[in-house]
Amino acid sequence: MEQITATGGCANPVHLSGSTTTLAPDTGEIFRHYDTRDEPGERLLVRCRNRRATVCPACSRLHAGDTFHLVRAGLLGGKGVPAAVRERPRLFVTLTAPSFGAVHRVGERCRPRRDGGACEHGRPLGCDVLHAPDAPIVGQPLCPNCYDYTAHALWHAHASKLWDRFVIDVRRRLAGSVGLVQSRFAHHARLSFARVAEYQKRAAVHVHAVVRLDGPNGPDDEPPAWGTAALLINAVRASAERVLVRTPHSPAVGELGMRWGVQIDVRPLRADGGGLEDDAVAAYVAKYVTKGASETGVGLDHSLSTFAEIDTAPVNDHVRTLMRTCWRLGGLPEYAPLRLRAWAHTLGYRGHILTKSRVYSTTYAVLRAERADHMGHGDLPDGVTERHWRYVGSGHTPGAALIAAGIADDLAESRRLGLEARHEGEWCG
Repeated sequence: MEQITATGGCANPVHLSGSTTTLAPDTGEIFRHYDTRDEPGERLLVRCRNRRATVCPACSRLHAGDTFHLVRAGLLGGKGVPAAVRERPRLFVTLTAPSFGAVHRVGERCRPRRDGGACEHGRPLGCDVLHAPDAPIVGQPLCPNCYDYTAHALWHAHASKLWDRFVIDVRRRLAGSVGLVQSRFAHHARLSFARVAEYQKRAAVHVHAVVRLDGPNGPDDEPPAWGTAALLINAVRASAERVLVRTPHSPAVGELGMRWGVQIDVRPLRADGGGLEDDAVAAYVAKYVTKGASETGVGLDHSLSTFAEIDTAPVNDHVRTLMRTCWRLGGLPEYAPLRLRAWAHTLGYRGHILTKSRVYSTTYAVLRAERADHMGHGDLPDGVTERHWRYVGSGHTPGAALIAAGIADDLAESRRLGLEARHEGEWCG
């Protein structure tokens, strides 16, 4: 019970066996010794740290909290980041995937067409139905045969590279707009960011990013006088419209040019409250990183071993076709570096859900170390630590799983009540 409570009710804890001994470096005096031979079952349970709520609700809540503080620190300061970053040029940017074919969407009417008409496959070119936001057909192609599944899968495979090109081009445009050589930009300013990838209803990834302009040494430096929000907005918009990544040439497919979609949203974050709320942006990013691919309905949380597994995957026909496309393209030698079969469960997208530049803010490792110190695990004198650990299993017995679920629910309820009490206090004040 103590071990399960210590993991916060983790649904799939890792079982370790071994010992840790902390010694004085000069005298060899033992400050602390811990050995799992004194534990029930001679093992220690530690958190799985899985970010997906579908896999482990307890660890996903912890991960969401860490992500919130990581993103928020880059917006408002704290966690080693100076509060002055709040006065820097900061943007909330949304970049989308291009169109790969007409899909059903939410609106007054889906895709009204006055003249009707049908595609070459005999399917209607329009749709006059008013779809509810949660309707299963939303995001599905009007005609699967017209939809460019090959371009969709290859765009996913190049999305991370497209982002890298975008960041480089923003720096280039900022330098060029003030008469600097690109190679000298780092001597005057630094572009910091944190981005999260999200799947749309049409199973295409789009990107939300917090972008901040600092001085050359990052958050400790003020940006140059020419580094304004307006200049940054113009550079971001121009780069999003311009950058291009070409796919490897294939005899079967040819060479495709990958770009961002035409829907680009760039909003300033202002310290005076005139823009988006900083906490709202941080909370949005934190909420999404805990979602697994299966929870969003556009993929799986585990990789596929065979092509036959796609047939039984709990996904809709649109997503299933994308998985099959990834698997088939992954068999072509020219696309081998893209590892499309290994990433077929995420529809070819192989980037991390959350990515940040090196000095945007703190790190997950630092946040975890601070939490350990706060819980009293980091108050030992400085010394030499000897560790001997090995993996011996994972998961719970059926009885322990029920205990873990109850503990996780209790902690979640306590957190909810705490937040309600805090909000009521702020309202009364």
